[in-house]
Amino acid sequence: MVVVTTIRREVLTLPAAEVGPDNPLPPLRPLDEVHRIEDRDRDLLPREMARQIGCAPLRSLLPVRVRDGYGRTRTPRPVDALVLENDRLRATVLPGLGGRIASLVHKPTGRELLYRNPVFQPAGFALNGAWYSGGIEWNIGATGHTTLSCAPLHAARVPAPDGGEMLRLWEWERLRDLPFQVDLWLPDGSDFLHVGVRVRNPHERPVPTYWWSNTAVPEERRILAPASEAWHFGYERRLCRVPVPVHDGIDRTYPLDSTYAADYFYEVPDGRRRWIAALDEDGTGLVQTSTDVLRGRKLFVWGAGPGGRRWQQWLTEPGTGGYCEIQAGLARTQLEHVRLEAESEVAWLESYGPLQAPPPAGEWDTVVRRTEERLEAVLPRADVEAAYAAWRPYADAEPGEVLAGGSGWGALEVLHAGWKLPGTPFPESTLGEEQEPWRELLRTGSLPEPRRVRPPGQTLVAPHWRDMLETAPGTPSTEYHLGVAQWHAGDRAQAVRSWERALVLAPSRWPLLRCLAVADQEAGHHERAADRYAEAFEDLCHERRDSDEEWTAATAALGREAIEALLGAGRTAQARSVWDRLHPSIRARGRFRLLHAELLLAEGRPSEARAVFDAGFEVADLREGDERIGRVWDRTGGGPLPGRYDFRMRPEPSRDPLEHRA
Repeated sequence: MVVVTTIRREVLTLPAAEVGPDNPLPPLRPLDEVHRIEDRDRDLLPREMARQIGCAPLRSLLPVRVRDGYGRTRTPRPVDALVLENDRLRATVLPGLGGRIASLVHKPTGRELLYRNPVFQPAGFALNGAWYSGGIEWNIGATGHTTLSCAPLHAARVPAPDGGEMLRLWEWERLRDLPFQVDLWLPDGSDFLHVGVRVRNPHERPVPTYWWSNTAVPEERRILAPASEAWHFGYERRLCRVPVPVHDGIDRTYPLDSTYAADYFYEVPDGRRRWIAALDEDGTGLVQTSTDVLRGRKLFVWGAGPGGRRWQQWLTEPGTGGYCEIQAGLARTQLEHVRLEAESEVAWLESYGPLQAPPPAGEWDTVVRRTEERLEAVLPRADVEAAYAAWRPYADAEPGEVLAGGSGWGALEVLHAGWKLPGTPFPESTLGEEQEPWRELLRTGSLPEPRRVRPPGQTLVAPHWRDMLETAPGTPSTEYHLGVAQWHAGDRAQAVRSWERALVLAPSRWPLLRCLAVADQEAGHHERAADRYAEAFEDLCHERRDSDEEWTAATAALGREAIEALLGAGRTAQARSVWDRLHPSIRARGRFRLLHAELLLAEGRPSEARAVFDAGFEVADLREGDERIGRVWDRTGGGPLPGRYDFRMRPEPSRDPLEHRA
């Protein structure tokens, strides 16, 4: 048989917003995450679920930076893509944006199987900020959307089991320090895209592991999975078991029949084939199935209420259809992390393709059975297992032509530990400017001082890097980075001492003062924190260069924190002083327009604060579940929240508590 599967480069032109610079301030505070449950509820959960929910949940974003420099101005921009294609399917992959499959087209019918977002618009849904909707995304690290959502991955051609080519994506996930790979394999003549995934733990200790593959599909579908129960998690942080499909008189498997955003984690019985499908009223749509290691299946719906509709508009452009998500993960719920033993790995195979089944309306068990029978006819469960077995020997195949480049962080870790990772090379040639100080520390035992005044570079916080910092000469830069690493390790007293030592000699004081201010806030010393924030911002203003993107990011980040701290301490005049020293381009951003309304309220000027709302603004980095806009609106005089500001993802307390999104 002649293999005709091809991989080619392509450039898409999309209305796209710039991702912008990362926030240079290290994220010392706990995550503003909503994906947690009350400890009192764990005793009511199945033992394995309760144990995995308690398996080292993420407490910090370090060493990753927050990515909040994006806006909402979209202009046509080129986006690099890799296209994997046979005579049946065409998959379009974005290696520079998390390796997402942006499109999956069934060529014989011309049908797009996914929800394909016609724009690229970052929004604040990833663990570290920037994320975008649509396609199939690969989530690794910890509960939530991966920090790699808008980051580049390595990509290359590799041999496929059928003699053709696969597209390999790989990177180093920094929250858990784990390398992973995603192999996209499209056999000749196949209606199904096979995806082989491997996550490795090269360390001599167990590591908590997380993976969910999220697929966006049009919401005018019925979502089917082999389950009669599901676990629901809401903003009240309660995890409860509910029946499928009908709960509280509503069939929750029709995304638009729910009013509010909601998560449902399906309880697929042991031994049952793992699959989930999104079918239209004729029974046509997409199905995802996998080997049994990927045990979890989930439905997320935005709902038909005003908040869900507003979010849908926010993530794309007016006039486009909405979407829901069908997902698959290593655990039953996204609140869980799975223990990956030392020097081991976990691997599985997923398959995505079109499905034509009987119309999905009708009695649940019958519809599920008929759909599963159709799936078995077009892609037998045994064939998925056979594809997995065929792929495994090729997972170690060395990449051929490099098609895209990722970060140099994996190369730095491999350089330090000397690991051999067949199939996922991290060569020294990928090291860049961000890694250079740490390579110098590794080579000489000393962390170099910056050659020019600039915001501090990224900090590494893993134990082996912290150990090297502790034995390095105690320069201001070393003490700063050591303090961040100690803070991440939970040794806050030592972190404060390191920052205080550096403060005596540091030519640039504001990064240290900001760290100490955060430490004061966390310890409840809000007056001292306000003092330090004011001093830090004053020091930054003497150094900043408003024409420099990195300095602008630092000024915006520190200015926002300083104003919030000063308002919290009742120092309105000082908060106004910081506001007045921000560059006009910063003050014009939506986040700062909202902050200005809060400042006006603190000054006793509610009518002027209300005028800020009347003039209109958009908070580009609004976080999932953030209700701050509504709270500030109420303080300006209240009344019905205008639709443009209504991002509420939950009902009022008196309404149905099960229609919340995790």
